[in-house]
Amino acid sequence: MPDTDQPSLTITLCNSLREVDASEWDALTIDANPFTSHAYLEALEATGCVGEDAGWQPVHLLGRDEAGALRGAMPLYVKTHSYGEYVFDQSWAQAYESAGGRYYPKLQASVPFTPVTGSRLLAADIATKQALVRAAINLCDHNRLSSLHVTFPTHDEWQMMGERGLLLRQDQQFWWENRDYGTFDDFLAALSSNRRKVIRRERRDLSHLDMRVITGTDITEAHLDHLYEFIEDTSDRKWGRPYLNRDFFSLITERMRDKIVLIFAYDGDQPIAGAINYLGGDTLYGRQWGCNRQVPFLHFEVCYYQAIDYAIAHGLKRVEAGAQGEHKLARGYLPQAVYSAHYIRDKALRTPIEHYLNRERDAVAAYIESSSKEGSPFKNLS
Repeated sequence: MPDTDQPSLTITLCNSLREVDASEWDALTIDANPFTSHAYLEALEATGCVGEDAGWQPVHLLGRDEAGALRGAMPLYVKTHSYGEYVFDQSWAQAYESAGGRYYPKLQASVPFTPVTGSRLLAADIATKQALVRAAINLCDHNRLSSLHVTFPTHDEWQMMGERGLLLRQDQQFWWENRDYGTFDDFLAALSSNRRKVIRRERRDLSHLDMRVITGTDITEAHLDHLYEFIEDTSDRKWGRPYLNRDFFSLITERMRDKIVLIFAYDGDQPIAGAINYLGGDTLYGRQWGCNRQVPFLHFEVCYYQAIDYAIAHGLKRVEAGAQGEHKLARGYLPQAVYSAHYIRDKALRTPIEHYLNRERDAVAAYIESSSKEGSPFKNLS
């Protein structure tokens, strides 16, 4: 691809989004993705979820024209570890450091702790996007950082970065697509008889619980207290300390209340589980969840079935339920490709990673094709 970077564009570093006017930044986020909004990204900084102490040091790239207007931006961080990314490169780090290299720090273009596809090159034109990529690579080279990782970009951005020499990686998530269903029963009718019976049984076994959707001004600090307790309980059992702190949930609710959908399960008057979802255009994004009581199928109901109910009722086209989870396939969430692009500065590391990614992409593509056909819970995908 010819280099069409705009020579009049000046790209600078920004260590805090407090330095950027929110309306200027948000004017660049044309895909209605809530996670690249100024409110979301700056809330991570303001509450200390990202920052030098967290191993996520902001070094956002800002591209301004000759008049000083913001024409492009790239949410970018210097990382001293590989946590909270959902695109795993720990084996690369171990191999490089075993050979005497220094993998950390590295550069990460992403939304921290958020495996959601969206633009990572915030600009209206391809020339500005190219300029941002070139600037990020130059930053990596100038500071002798090991690598640059752009995770969960759009497919078009991914292809463009591949044309500019970055290594391309592909993975899959499981998304639910709304095929103009009028009700949850309409969705069930599209499934095979066996899958339909299983889902009905799972939901029936939880009929003694009260499922509540809480949005907008109905969200209280008490709800957020419960939500965080649930997340802490689940994190303690599986991963350790949650990435997001309690202050974040208060601040993001204050700023983006109309984009937040809480789904809680109550046993009588007592909440026992909850999940936080975000609205973005035509999509509901499932994020953190937790519970303080182990109940069979509760996770499926709170995170998957209630999200489908909400999407159908509000005419949304899609539910993205987060990373991993092959069990989602049997519940109507089909595999979809997600992407990342990687610049590895040292050829001695880049070459074996390139060979590995070539094989991995083929394996992922084969899995998506196979799962979408033989593994599909639907009667007919035509």
